[in-house]
Amino acid sequence: MFRRLIGRFVGGVGIAAVMLMALGAPAAADTYTRQPGIDVQQYIFRIELKDGTRAISGQADIDLVFKTDGVAELLLDLIGASADGKTGMTVSAVTSGAQTLAFTHEHNRVRIQLGPAAKAGDRRRVTVQYSGVPADGLLIGPNKHGEPVFFGDNFPDRARYWLPTIDHPYDKSACEFVITAPEAYQVVAPGALVETTSLAENRRLTRYREAVPITTYCMVIGVGRFAVETIGYVHGAPIQSWVYPSERDPGFADFRIALKPMELFSWRIGPYAYEKLANVQSKTRYGGMENASTIFYREGVVTGKGTNEGLFAHEIAHQWFGDSVTESDWDHTWLSEGFATYLTHVYNEYTFGRDTMVRGLRRDRESVIRYYDRNPKSAIVTPATEKLDNILSTNSYQKGGWFLHMLRRLVGDEVFWKGISTFYMRHRNGNALTEDFQRVMEEVSGKPLQAFFRQWVYTPGQPVIKGSWTYAAGVLTVELHQAQATDTVYTTALDIGIVTDRGAAPKVEVVQLVQRDQTFTISLDKEPLDVVLDPNTWLLMQAGEFARKPR
Repeated sequence: MFRRLIGRFVGGVGIAAVMLMALGAPAAADTYTRQPGIDVQQYIFRIELKDGTRAISGQADIDLVFKTDGVAELLLDLIGASADGKTGMTVSAVTSGAQTLAFTHEHNRVRIQLGPAAKAGDRRRVTVQYSGVPADGLLIGPNKHGEPVFFGDNFPDRARYWLPTIDHPYDKSACEFVITAPEAYQVVAPGALVETTSLAENRRLTRYREAVPITTYCMVIGVGRFAVETIGYVHGAPIQSWVYPSERDPGFADFRIALKPMELFSWRIGPYAYEKLANVQSKTRYGGMENASTIFYREGVVTGKGTNEGLFAHEIAHQWFGDSVTESDWDHTWLSEGFATYLTHVYNEYTFGRDTMVRGLRRDRESVIRYYDRNPKSAIVTPATEKLDNILSTNSYQKGGWFLHMLRRLVGDEVFWKGISTFYMRHRNGNALTEDFQRVMEEVSGKPLQAFFRQWVYTPGQPVIKGSWTYAAGVLTVELHQAQATDTVYTTALDIGIVTDRGAAPKVEVVQLVQRDQTFTISLDKEPLDVVLDPNTWLLMQAGEFARKPR
């Protein structure tokens, strides 16, 4: 997801924490209460929408499989009625087949007593009847043209405002939306369109089925009047544009760019996971929100000028990382945002050339440095707060992207892409943590990467490098000092660029930093005009003063 391009922009600790501590990393702090004995297989949401009211009526059929013996209750997230009664959801009944189930709805959680305790392998459907006015999550109101629209906007944990779910990415499931709305409106949702039926009183039922497991923050709907175009197919999946009818021509022109990143990522990473891709003009609060197979973009993205190519690349990259491969803990959001950020740079590299990629990386590096100055204790993997207000940060986006760039240099281009593809295929339509990615990269590269991950992913900051150089009697002497205020001494390769002819590319010598102060000597047959650090933009570093010593 992009936090607006006018600025970028959820149980216990368990096994993940043990593994992180084994890496020498801080324990995960994602404190959502998991239900290890329950796995939701599918949600079927039946939602009725009407003009002239923000109230909705809903039914959620929840298909469960039990993973352990003795499970007697189910917990669902659902925001209850507000103190003034104007917003929130009220549950009227919970059933399982013909059985009425006892439940309580307190502190925004529905606690359902399942009756006889289940055994491992048992399956059961629980049905929740509810209604109310969403305070958030489902955005109801006029679009920029004053026309009625309804848009789900669930990230990170706002599905609970209108959908009873286990509202956390660790439990992905298939889903189906059955939407009854005024006949004048079209509906878009994750998955394949499987039914449209005209009803009495100018109503229409529309049903979408997403057979691939997705996270609840991707379970959204878009309802309103749209102009719709299919711009092509990628491996059989239709690529669609959904824009407001009054912006049909500029919207279709802008959205046609979506084919290019779809084709690149399908080739570079692996097969697309979903039945379609709909790119939708919407009222999302974000610049773009990567809902699986149904990306929502802010209303203003339509300009007719084709200026949002990077935004499209970023959100489409999320279909692979974030949607198909989803972080198990909020602490590891960089597995979504860092990957999408770097893949956008890769798209620029393939489409416009390496210079464009480098300019973007340098901007990101400056952002990382500024962010660290304000947040010196924050690393790429940083414990999420209870309100999830810190999971989208410069660290999860730009620093996460920079980590992948440095990893690409460390293992080599061919191995890097083999690792990215292997990670995707191994965890496709499932969940992963950072250690899963590390394990894959170690397997494909044959390199031990624990120290590299610990230094760049789990440790705050980056090196600050300054120094000087001299040349005498055919020898270049470079003195370097790591000047960061922390006790961390970075172990990393550093490129030294030696310029001997005006207008020529620098000759690159690679040195290994292992100490705070080091001196390197390089034999040259010609006096350099200049010496520069990291000329080809491969290292996340803050450059201090570096110049020739006076003779």
